[in-house]
Amino acid sequence: MEENRQKPKNENGNKTRRREFLKQTAAIAGVSVLFAAHPSNLFGEITKSDDPALVTETVHYAGASGSMIAYLARPKGKKKHPAVIVIHENRGLQPHIKDVARRIALEGFVALAPDALSPLGGTPEKQEEAIPMFQKLDYETTKKDFTAAVAYLKTNPQTTGKVGCTGFCWGGAMTNFVAVNAPDLDAAVPYYGSQPKAEEVAKIKAPLLLHYAGNDERINKGIPDFEAALKASNKEYQLFMYEGAQHAFNNDSNPERYNKEAAELAWKRTIAFFKEKLK
Repeated sequence: MEENRQKPKNENGNKTRRREFLKQTAAIAGVSVLFAAHPSNLFGEITKSDDPALVTETVHYAGASGSMIAYLARPKGKKKHPAVIVIHENRGLQPHIKDVARRIALEGFVALAPDALSPLGGTPEKQEEAIPMFQKLDYETTKKDFTAAVAYLKTNPQTTGKVGCTGFCWGGAMTNFVAVNAPDLDAAVPYYGSQPKAEEVAKIKAPLLLHYAGNDERINKGIPDFEAALKASNKEYQLFMYEGAQHAFNNDSNPERYNKEAAELAWKRTIAFFKEKLK
């Protein structure tokens, strides 16, 4: 086990300057109202949806609740690559998460971002409409829907059969549950996700890389019991605490929470972890 506490430098100043810059940019472009309503549609896109190095498409796979909609991004060509499941926040499969999938694909992986709201017709365009839809999902069935993505990628002819999983916020919790319920998962990287019950931890077979924000009391209060269970079951894990960062610090489409230094460091560790564990 490795536990580290990372304190981003000049976090408050950087965040304030970035927030003001984004607001000014939006105002100049005449889209300040749109930014307030749909920030992820304007900011946080690092890759291009038509990147010539990638193949992107909407695919379907069989889940417990029926046909699951998913966004798939992979390097162009016939070479097989290890796979990574990317699990969204409680806003559904938004442009930001598709962008994260493309970032992972550009690192040499087949990235699959399933849509939890598939049983309800998929994620709507307006984020505010997606949030209440999550209350209509059967959570236990949803866990099985994401766990089924492991089997889908294990047998996908475009992959090597090695499969990892990462997720953010709601998706971080779901990543933990996939690790519990998929004994053939090869690696898991939950970002600030709520933890599984202590009695479920023994089922985890995949090595874990755990990212937490220092300013995230609700989620962090579950860490001690989780760590105790991981140690008791002799599980392989690393835990990094990013001091000064808030919950959702990786989401660069949300300037109120995004922490550039913490996000970049966590991402560097995530990619290195997947390249090590999925080779």
